[in-house]
Amino acid sequence: MAPSFGSVLRQAREVRGLSAIETAKAAGISAAYLSKLENDAVKRPSPQVLHPLAKVLGVPYAELMVLVGYRVPGFEEPIIPANIGAALFAGITDDERDELVEYLAWYRTREGARQRTRAAGTRLQE
Repeated sequence: MAPSFGSVLRQAREVRGLSAIETAKAAGISAAYLSKLENDAVKRPSPQVLHPLAKVLGVPYAELMVLVGYRVPGFEEPIIPANIGAALFAGITDDERDELVEYLAWYRTREGARQRTRAAGTRLQE
C-alpha cells in the first residue's frame, strides 16, 4: 500500500529537520493549511501548492502529483514507496545512515517480539 500524501509530507519535513512554520513559509502557504495537508484533510491539493512543497521538501513533484490522484504524462506507473524513501533520505551523512540502520534493527527486533507474543496469546485462547 502506498503511503498517504499527508504522511509523506510530514515524514519529508521531519527528515529535513524543518518545522511546520518553516516549511509553510518556504512553500508560500499557511501553517494551518500545511497541517490540513499533513493530516490528509485536503484530498487533492492544487499543483500550485504541490510544486513549492516538493521543492522545499526535496520530494519528486511528479510523485506527489500521482500520490494525490493527478495524471502525469509519462508517469503512469504506481508510486513506489522506495522511490519516495530514497528522495526523503537523500543527503544524509554516514553517521545518520548508521544510526538509522541501528534503529531499524532494534525496531524490527521489537516488532518481531510483539508479534510472537500476540501469536502465543492467540494460541492460549484457542
